[in-house]
Amino acid sequence: MSAHDAPVCCSSHCAAESQAMTPPLTPPLSMSEGERMVLRVTKLCCPTEADLIRKCLSGMQGILQMDFDFIRRELIVLHHGVERRAVIAALRAVDMEPDRMAETSEGDRTRTLPVQSAISHREWLVTAVAGLTASGAEILAWSGVDETSPWIVMLSLLSILVGGRDTLQRGWIALRHLSLNMNFLMSLAVLGAMSIGQWPEAAMVVFLFGLAERIEALSMDRARNAVRELMSLAPETVTLQTESGMWESVPAATVTVDRLLQVKPGERIALDGVVVSGRSSVNQAPITGESVPVTKDVGHSVYAGSINGSGVLEYRVTADFKHSTLARIIDTVQDAQAKRAPMQRIVEKFARYYTPAVVGIAGLIATMPPILFDDPFIPWFYKALVMLVVACPCALVISTPVTVVSGLAAGARRGVLIKGGLYLEQAHDLRAIAMDKTGTLTHGRLEMTDFVILGERNREQILRLAASLEAHSEHPVAAAITAAWGKERPLLHVRHFEALSGRGARGTVAGEIHHIGNHRLLEELGLCRPEVEAIILPLEQDEKTVVVLVSSSEPLAVIAVSDRMRENAPEAIRDLHDLGIAVTMLTGDNAATAQAIARHAGIEDVRAELLPDEKLRAIEEMTDRFGIVAMVGDGINDAPALARASIGIAMGTTGTDTALETADVAIMNDDLRKIGEFVRLGRATRRILWENITLAISIKGFFLVLGAVGLASLWMAVLADMGASLLVIFNGRRLLGFKG
Repeated sequence: MSAHDAPVCCSSHCAAESQAMTPPLTPPLSMSEGERMVLRVTKLCCPTEADLIRKCLSGMQGILQMDFDFIRRELIVLHHGVERRAVIAALRAVDMEPDRMAETSEGDRTRTLPVQSAISHREWLVTAVAGLTASGAEILAWSGVDETSPWIVMLSLLSILVGGRDTLQRGWIALRHLSLNMNFLMSLAVLGAMSIGQWPEAAMVVFLFGLAERIEALSMDRARNAVRELMSLAPETVTLQTESGMWESVPAATVTVDRLLQVKPGERIALDGVVVSGRSSVNQAPITGESVPVTKDVGHSVYAGSINGSGVLEYRVTADFKHSTLARIIDTVQDAQAKRAPMQRIVEKFARYYTPAVVGIAGLIATMPPILFDDPFIPWFYKALVMLVVACPCALVISTPVTVVSGLAAGARRGVLIKGGLYLEQAHDLRAIAMDKTGTLTHGRLEMTDFVILGERNREQILRLAASLEAHSEHPVAAAITAAWGKERPLLHVRHFEALSGRGARGTVAGEIHHIGNHRLLEELGLCRPEVEAIILPLEQDEKTVVVLVSSSEPLAVIAVSDRMRENAPEAIRDLHDLGIAVTMLTGDNAATAQAIARHAGIEDVRAELLPDEKLRAIEEMTDRFGIVAMVGDGINDAPALARASIGIAMGTTGTDTALETADVAIMNDDLRKIGEFVRLGRATRRILWENITLAISIKGFFLVLGAVGLASLWMAVLADMGASLLVIFNGRRLLGFKG
């Protein structure tokens, strides 16, 4: 099947009785409990088809679970010993035969997304013919011709046969499987209008319903295809260094880990890697949401989907095409769209009972007045048909998923990966956030923060001397000082190096013994002078680790290192306070260091020296007090607390794999200010959800009243249904423009 022959998605006509949409790649049953079958069903567009498939296959022996991926139009079946051909045969019986030309590999998740926006010329032609013939019948009726005349009947019947064949066929299938979906309701309305001689009305209903499907499919595609925009970020070809040392263009999907790639100015980076040569600024906004390009040098990581600046970079691949950061982002967003938000579950549960109730009430309206009061049958039957069309819960059902999909895509664009509508909605009610210190509020690594030269000495020479001594040590403080000098820069030759336990180290450089160590070592050497103390004490009070470089006769420099707080942390904490959210620090570090970081960040509630299980108990206590609580951590040591919190938020850059796998939300560029954006996005999503529900119910209610008093016709009912659906789609899509 070509792209132009893909079926139109009946997204706006999702059945009220839609079943639970569980995440396609994270089934509740483990893989060991059954085999997995993935089928591409090109007619799978929304819960209408999902419900039909579920009823069709639920009685088949050996099927354990069914999941539906509406983005890829895939049915995922967990089973024991069920033959593929048996499932295909059952699906064929309900006009849902899988596309044999689109067999997909479960491992290839980034290139299997089908084209969503292809409406064939044939489908537009069918709609046009149905519209012209229906309009001709209406014009003749308005001009005074009897509605049962041969010309009007012929034009109407042609319109119905051309434009309504698929609808009537799907309605018959739905009836046979007792699925009271939109196709059934529309078929009932058309056949009912024909039975009472309202031929132009029946034809116009068919035309407007088909037109609504086309328009709403195009509208929904724009929301769904937000994921496809992510997929287009990575180029399909790369410049690879061959075994002979030459550079050639090859498909990105064929490149393996450890191969050397080259990216030229202005090109997109196709795969994750580490720079081995060159220097350039890289725009990481598509991946991390950072608005300012980041300078990349030797040893720096680059991400698939980011854009190279003015320099040429050569980098070694660290993840193949299917496991790149961009591929994992696409996976996360697509999976999240299959997880229903709480509001969506409520609406679907309501609608599941609503549709049968409406059909029953319409039946009573059509039959009771003629029976009880001897009223004419046809006017009441017509009102019942209008009621069936108006009351269809399409707009109500579609109001939640289109809004949630737009919110998830908006978050991904800004570097905030949200694993489901549940967490997006919970952000609205978030009242407290617990944050780890190391790796969250701080960078998670020691850095040299202060370097004070004593006397008139050359800074470069003294730093080189300190780094030369510390290069022989594996202590984190030593690593920070060595990193400050630069790993690639030359060091001095050190002889007779000796580590001094609990104090520091010493070694001979250029024939002179030098020491580098803590305050205690300085006192042991008898070189702790008042002017040196005056420098050391303020640094220690700021909870920095201080070492002193001394020669055989005098101190040369005071060096301080610390796990530096993220520059944007104070701003992020102020923003959360402005949003009415309480912030608590939970850390395993000592109390003095924790208080120092909290003081600078603006956090008053500090709980230090906590073990992982104590962090867990703290989250439970906060949950009892505040209700919805988030935990922000690195995704490893904080795993118990992240799992227990209502929303687990992980820093993405410092450990993307862990963040994407363990947390509910991942901040891709480690910018704490994104947490406030996430909260605002959640609140905007909840607001638009309620707007859509109110719009859908108000429009339906208004036209139900018009229908009850005889002021609404069948084609007006279809327009009302189409208008309500379009309104909620466009309103939900406003989230795609969310700016934070």
